[in-house]
Amino acid sequence: MLKKICCLLTAPLYVSLMFLNGCSETPKQPAAPVVKTDSVPQKNSSVKGSFSDQHIIHIDSSNVGSFFKRFSLLNKYKSDVFQFYRYRDYSYAWYETPGLTEQASNLYAHLNDLGVEGIQEKPPYIGMLDSLINDPTVKSKPDPDLEILLTAEYLFYADKVWNGISESQTTKLQWYLPRKKINLPYLTDSLIKDTAATLFSDNYSYRQYNLLKAALKKYRQLDSTTSWKPITGTRFQLHDSSSDIALLRKRLFEFGDLSSDSGSGLFDDALLNGVKSFQYRYGLTPDGVVGAGFLRYINTPVQDLIRKLVINMERARWVPLDLRNHYLIINIPSFTLYAYDNDSIKFSMNVVVGKDVHKTVLFSGDIKYIVFSPYWDIPPSIQKNEIIPGIKRDPNYLKRNNMEWVGNRVRQKPGPKNSLGQVKFLFPNSYNIYLHDTPAKSLFGQSSRAFSHGCIRLGEPAKLAEYLLRNDPLWPPDKIKQAMNAGVEKYVTLKNPVPVYIGYLTAFVDNEGRINFRDDVYKRDAELAKTLFNY
Repeated sequence: MLKKICCLLTAPLYVSLMFLNGCSETPKQPAAPVVKTDSVPQKNSSVKGSFSDQHIIHIDSSNVGSFFKRFSLLNKYKSDVFQFYRYRDYSYAWYETPGLTEQASNLYAHLNDLGVEGIQEKPPYIGMLDSLINDPTVKSKPDPDLEILLTAEYLFYADKVWNGISESQTTKLQWYLPRKKINLPYLTDSLIKDTAATLFSDNYSYRQYNLLKAALKKYRQLDSTTSWKPITGTRFQLHDSSSDIALLRKRLFEFGDLSSDSGSGLFDDALLNGVKSFQYRYGLTPDGVVGAGFLRYINTPVQDLIRKLVINMERARWVPLDLRNHYLIINIPSFTLYAYDNDSIKFSMNVVVGKDVHKTVLFSGDIKYIVFSPYWDIPPSIQKNEIIPGIKRDPNYLKRNNMEWVGNRVRQKPGPKNSLGQVKFLFPNSYNIYLHDTPAKSLFGQSSRAFSHGCIRLGEPAKLAEYLLRNDPLWPPDKIKQAMNAGVEKYVTLKNPVPVYIGYLTAFVDNEGRINFRDDVYKRDAELAKTLFNY
């Protein structure tokens, strides 16, 4: 998920070096992303059959070819439809001998309610489908056009809901993570084999998608039933009293940050906890004080939040289903690293990511090496623009900053002044990006942490080292601490590389079921919205 970027020297002395990371400066053209095709997961056997398994009534193969001449907007699925019917020897899938199956009506209902899935696009020929499926003659007597239209519309549904926008579109949006890509003919074949399978299983989506889908339903209901008056004022805190505080209490109750609404205009302890809950969900400092920033977020129109949920549901569609048991996810908008064990968060930590002008790239890799007490090989541009001028001004510049010449390059030696801190974590990639420690600890206390030039700085690097080496008896915590402070560079190769995914979600549901929103730090929501909402 990342780009080859460099760090700038922001001041001539050691203090400035602390704010540098170790990435290179000139970004490479991103390599073509690797696309994974997930196998179809186990079906939910609690739902009755999806397709008809009858083998008595058949359509003519020529009907399929002629259909797509008349329904050309569905041509994308032509080869999949042919494969579907070849598999079942052209027997009807949506009809049984008495007439249309119950699942035909089920599909029709889902196509008319795509908004539940955050899909803005209407199915092609939905008006024609409406006419056919409600025609008593067509419902009772097998009709090849309705049969093929239902199949093509089902593939349209599966493609939009489970695959999302095309791989070429996500690449243009600079999403270089491996894409989930469900093989639609394989999916339909699998459903035919398993007549207990459901047409609309949640199993085809990353868990976060379904959580966001539930949040979308909640926020749409709020938008339709609640009167949203702006909360005025400039600052509220514990023990204050105001009519706006009563409105604030009501709003926090509606959002789920308070379990009840007493209607009181007094800023009491219950409201304090509700304010902190809201601040946590928005990535704000949870100090319980209502200021200008807080008011800006709580007065955000619900329609804007709904749009953000739809945008992030689309991103969640792209996430592969076959994530390994142990992996790391770095979410740039929340400035947080999450360590997962068996799909549960083991721990999280604050991180610093790239500035908007030096965006951290969205890609994935496998952490293979840990480097304790690392050298920092200074990028050529920094050496030319900062180090050489510094040496000309001050002959003791290198010594003062713990640097040395190695051939025609300058590097910074291990130690407390090193810009990479005491440890770095390498996952080989074409962008020369890695995770590392930093002496600049104060930045981790800020709510917005986009300060680097591409690489990712860790708030608790020792914790990550212990996590990655937890099953290696040669590296207990005390030895890790010793290596970090040794001042001698030491490479350690992980026995089992650990995947790291650097992603971008501005809305997500946390482990406690709370919907979180974050600022669009890189303006990527706006770009995706152009594709989803056609503006």
